[in-house]
Amino acid sequence: MSTPALVLGGTGYVAGELLRLIAGHPELELAAAISDSQPGERIAKSFGHLAAVYPQTTFASIGSASMIFTETKRAALFSAAPHGAAAALIDRLLTSAAAAKCDLRVVDISADFRYSNADAYQQVYGHPHGAPQRLKEFTCAVPEHLPKLATAHVAHPGCFATAALLASVPLLALDIAEPRIFISAVTGSTGSGRKPTEGTHHPTRHSDLYAYNALSHRHTPEIRACAKAASGVDADFAFVPHSGPFARGIHATVQAIAKRPVTTDAVLAMLRDFYLDQPFVRVLDQPPRMKDIVASNYAHVSAVASGGTVAVMSVVDNLNKGAAGGAMQWMNRMLGFEETAGLTAPAAGWT
Repeated sequence: MSTPALVLGGTGYVAGELLRLIAGHPELELAAAISDSQPGERIAKSFGHLAAVYPQTTFASIGSASMIFTETKRAALFSAAPHGAAAALIDRLLTSAAAAKCDLRVVDISADFRYSNADAYQQVYGHPHGAPQRLKEFTCAVPEHLPKLATAHVAHPGCFATAALLASVPLLALDIAEPRIFISAVTGSTGSGRKPTEGTHHPTRHSDLYAYNALSHRHTPEIRACAKAASGVDADFAFVPHSGPFARGIHATVQAIAKRPVTTDAVLAMLRDFYLDQPFVRVLDQPPRMKDIVASNYAHVSAVASGGTVAVMSVVDNLNKGAAGGAMQWMNRMLGFEETAGLTAPAAGWT
């Protein structure tokens, strides 16, 4: 019997990717795509590419979606609601599920549950947390860096953070590099959300490349906290993000000073051993290319070492591995499914 799945914040790009993945999942069935701004509107109106799988399915209000909990013993909630709004909405749905004695598991893709306390969240995002009493129920980590989950729910790291952590955590955990990490990463326009802005509007972004929020991006504290939890090392991260002239994908280059002389082959061997049992991380001999992972849940990683410097490069799809796919990977684990369920489709290629 399929497990009912709910998608909160149903009209954004990440929500659309979640809906696509749920449609192809062997164990999940869409119970509600929640959008209080468009209840009753067809999903296919917002996501034309999903018309074949959701031809007549409409968005639901949060109130009507809560009724689902009275009809099932277990459900999955994927939250793609915006930062600042997600926490209160998730709290409302968890309260409704508890009242109906439904075991609701949550993966939040916003930033609302990525921090261990409300003060740390407010310092980064500039407003009070919407449900501080729930923070202890969430853990923030990429699946590859946390074998056993100790909380009921998960906060998925940001897409930049996912790419950076996959490259940097092995350097720290394996004691390869000094705890001073330099990250340069380029993201596609879908990472900026569905609503066009001056920086993300295609005529402005096309054929252009530029840095923004250099050394001050809000994902930096998150990267540092997740890296420390995964490696045990409290490292300093210098992060410079860039906007790229493409729609999907992130390319991250992580550089650090090696603690001792090391060769490229040795670093690659250590990376392969580190990710040996991780089905979605592939370590390559050559620098990875985004076209080889776009629209998939796979991450490609490679490395070089020269003159006392180590560089690790990683590529992920920002909407899939960096958001919806990573969230699905977590939900598979929480519900006891195969971790790869619904996620093994290869990259689209030639995007």
